[in-house]
Amino acid sequence: MIEKDFIPSAYNHTITEGKVSYKSPSNIALVKYWGKKENQLPQNPSISFTLDACATTTKISFKRLNKPSEEYSFDLLFEGNSKEDFKPKIKIFFTRIEVYLPFLKEYHFTIETSNSFPHSSGIASSASGMSALALCLVALEKQLNPEMSDDFFTKKVSFLARLGSGSACRSIEGDIVQWGNHENTEGSSDLFGIKYPYKVHDNFKRFHDTILLVDKGQKQVSSTVGHNLMHNHPFATQRFKQAHENLDKLIAVFESGDLKEFIAIVESEALTLHAMMMTSMPNFILMKPNTLEIINKIWEFREKSNSNVCFTLDAGANVHVLYPENEKDVVFQFIKDELIGYCENQQYICDRIGFGAKQLKMNA
Repeated sequence: MIEKDFIPSAYNHTITEGKVSYKSPSNIALVKYWGKKENQLPQNPSISFTLDACATTTKISFKRLNKPSEEYSFDLLFEGNSKEDFKPKIKIFFTRIEVYLPFLKEYHFTIETSNSFPHSSGIASSASGMSALALCLVALEKQLNPEMSDDFFTKKVSFLARLGSGSACRSIEGDIVQWGNHENTEGSSDLFGIKYPYKVHDNFKRFHDTILLVDKGQKQVSSTVGHNLMHNHPFATQRFKQAHENLDKLIAVFESGDLKEFIAIVESEALTLHAMMMTSMPNFILMKPNTLEIINKIWEFREKSNSNVCFTLDAGANVHVLYPENEKDVVFQFIKDELIGYCENQQYICDRIGFGAKQLKMNA
């Protein structure tokens, strides 16, 4: 598919008012997306586990205006309170997607959104938030065009979510989603995420992710700034090549169930992401001392116990501790005994692989 495929022709239905609500999860990348081209297109492909507990719930109430507005007409409530400082990001998003959703200035929207995790927790909410919003808007479009297929609906939501936050395109489905052109992945695209199309061993079916909140402060560098630092980065070309190679390796790993090789790839990807930030200009060190303490503790525990626990990182100090279902009791005891002391206020979030967004029933 190409971008113009998502531009609709005239709608064959009219909707005066209504409501729609979706719950959409966050995700954690195994092969990292870092560096983007114009229009939120990735410099390299990525793949992620869809999460379950860390999610955003968004409800949109919409009412058709007497005549189209010159500006986008919407109110925004975050966890029940007006949130004016979120509005500029929504306006930017609407501006990017209006060509694909030409009805946006024909309605007034009341957008009510909330997270299952504290907004100040240091967990990125852009993936879950933008995917939930995109789902609601395309659900309205499906009412205007009921002939829209389920497959096209999913692709369009992912396509639009990407224009709000790149990683949001990986939150629509589960349990493993790939985004970005990759010559050895059938159906892969820079435009939207796809459900991973190949065999996945049972070892990876019920993975757990305990998120250790090392630093709940505001991000030291925004994702947009971080991605832009990949332009003219001295190691960018090799990094993009590495991502393709690691995706090739994961195809074999997911099929065979090789947990040791999985660990090697995932931890290398996490450390490479931070290495790219440390060697950019300007440069940033996003890990905190306690991040390093946790990593070393995980390595020590894995060595002495022969466990298959591993870590990954986003562009920040928090640590995602990944482990298979059959080790959950032993690993979680280790986390409680040895790791949560390194978390801010001993806070952590227990999560696991999930299966994508869900539409919520609306009360009449």
